[in-house]
Amino acid sequence: MMESRVKLFGHPVHPMLVVFPLGLLATGLIFDVLYLLTGTEGFPVASFWMITAGIIGGLIAAVFGLLDWLNIPAGTRANTLGLAHGVGNFIIVVLFAISWFIRRGRVDYAPDGLPFILELVGGGLALITGWLGGELVYRLCVGVDEGAHLDAPSSLSDQPASAGDRRSAAR
Repeated sequence: MMESRVKLFGHPVHPMLVVFPLGLLATGLIFDVLYLLTGTEGFPVASFWMITAGIIGGLIAAVFGLLDWLNIPAGTRANTLGLAHGVGNFIIVVLFAISWFIRRGRVDYAPDGLPFILELVGGGLALITGWLGGELVYRLCVGVDEGAHLDAPSSLSDQPASAGDRRSAAR
């Protein structure tokens, strides 16, 4: 196991932060799809600002992801997957940033042609990098406290995860 080095209240910071850019960028894409289907003028404006916040959130989450990745031993599958996860997520942010940049000068922020295609590619890539993140945590135990088990004490306590009743781990 590789325990995360950057924590807040006993939990890794990176997974706490990634939900915001993922949700914001995905919602931006959904609002653009709704705009293209309905023509409702409010959707691209809301999308533009969600993408703005998603890009900022993605860059902040990336800092903490990089700090965690730097602690994964070189030459491991986790290191390779972590690199692919991080590079893929950086590409996603760049794709949405290019879309944002193209749209920023428009009065209606409409997502025609290239901006929309960039968002679609970024959204599809997010499904892949999200799976890689899940593989890192759920299969390779990256970021999981050493000794974690079903009856581990609260992360707010002064006790390590290995403390507590381990009966349920044997079931």
